[in-house]
Amino acid sequence: MNDGFQSFLPYMGWIVGGAFVVSIAGIMGWIHTTKLRIQHGYPLEGMWGQSLKPELNSEGMQRVRLLTQENAALRAELASVKDRLAVVERIVTDRGFDVANQIESLREPLDAAAR
Repeated sequence: MNDGFQSFLPYMGWIVGGAFVVSIAGIMGWIHTTKLRIQHGYPLEGMWGQSLKPELNSEGMQRVRLLTQENAALRAELASVKDRLAVVERIVTDRGFDVANQIESLREPLDAAAR
C-alpha cells in the first residue's frame, strides 16, 4: 500500500495543477456567461433558478417596443433590397434581352413621372 502511494507522489503536482486550471477555467466561463447575459439583457438567475431581476419596468418595455419597430423596418428594407437584387439578377442573367434596352425601359416610367 505504501509503495503505491510513493509511485503516485511524483504526479501529485500535476494533478493539483490540473485541478486548479480546470477550476479557474470553469470560474472564467461562468463570469463570461454572466457578462454576456448582462450585455444582452437576459435576466440573471440565482442558485436555484429564481430570477434576480423579475420586474419589467416601463423603460424596458419602451426599449422592447423600439427594438421591435426597428426590426420591422429593417425587415421591410431587406425585402426591398431582395426585390431589387432579383431584378438586377434577372437583367444580368437573361441572355435573350439586350441589357441597354432593358435599362432604358426602366428609365421610361421615371421620365413620364417627372413630366
